[in-house]
Amino acid sequence: MTTQHGAVAQLREWALLFAERGWAVFPLLVGGKRPALHGLKDCPRAGVCAGGHRTPEQRATIDPGVIERCWSRAPFNIGIATGPSGLLVVDCDQPKPGFRWPTGWNKVGVSCGEDVLGVLAADAGMSLPETYTVGSARGGTHRYFLDPQHRYRNTQSALGPLIDTRGGGGYVVAPGSITPDGAYELLDDSDPAELPGWLARALAPKPAAARSGRREIASARADRYVAGAIRSACDRLAATGTGPQNKALHEAALQLGRLVAGGAVDDATVRAALHDAMDRLPLTRPEQPWNPEQIDATIDSAFRWAQHHPRTLRGRGGEAA
Repeated sequence: MTTQHGAVAQLREWALLFAERGWAVFPLLVGGKRPALHGLKDCPRAGVCAGGHRTPEQRATIDPGVIERCWSRAPFNIGIATGPSGLLVVDCDQPKPGFRWPTGWNKVGVSCGEDVLGVLAADAGMSLPETYTVGSARGGTHRYFLDPQHRYRNTQSALGPLIDTRGGGGYVVAPGSITPDGAYELLDDSDPAELPGWLARALAPKPAAARSGRREIASARADRYVAGAIRSACDRLAATGTGPQNKALHEAALQLGRLVAGGAVDDATVRAALHDAMDRLPLTRPEQPWNPEQIDATIDSAFRWAQHHPRTLRGRGGEAA
């Protein structure tokens, strides 16, 4: 019992320290890395969710009173919601069994994500600044940088192999947390540094902007029926919330893929709209967030089926056959 009380007190102190820094926290499962809060399917639509389901990011808090109450009940691990905290965290991993280095990265001296980040800095003619740094349970590192304007969301391997980032829509497991793989330990208590310019440029969301532009141009050419069908399917997909997201994406792609196969709308317009809808979904897989390649793979699968089941329009603006 004493050990339990000691763990509760220690994690509560960690959570309060983060709140003092202005970092919004929420409880993770005891000994785990997933939120200890209810999901969309289990939402009681009462209390804090009376006006609709609120995600862990939305419920993250810096209120000491709320933190005291929460972390007095059990030794919950701690999640830091990166977006509301104005943070961009660079997550450098160790390779897992079976990992293979992409072409160009299987070089001497590069054995983990931290090495990859060092190479990227050297290629930019820069060094990595001192910043708040946490050692993850599996031997990786989390480097915290300031992003007060909330410019960046989550990425997976966008910077390089074994490097993910956590920004808007994401969270990191905070130091003090303990999992079966080990503890998350504070390695450097420096204040978070400003996100280096070379990292900011590498993370600039150019592909998303390009998709948006194509969608707006092509949608203007689509008739009202097709535009409405795209909007309706994508709104349903975005409303999936924390539910079966890949299944919802596949169903939306099947529906819209039939219109593509029937010549009512082009592939790029539908694909861009589906990517946009997926960007609106909450993060439910913090260790493996959706990336464009995974989204396209699901869309491609649905489109292959749709090629054999085209849906044509009887007339411009008319009902689909």
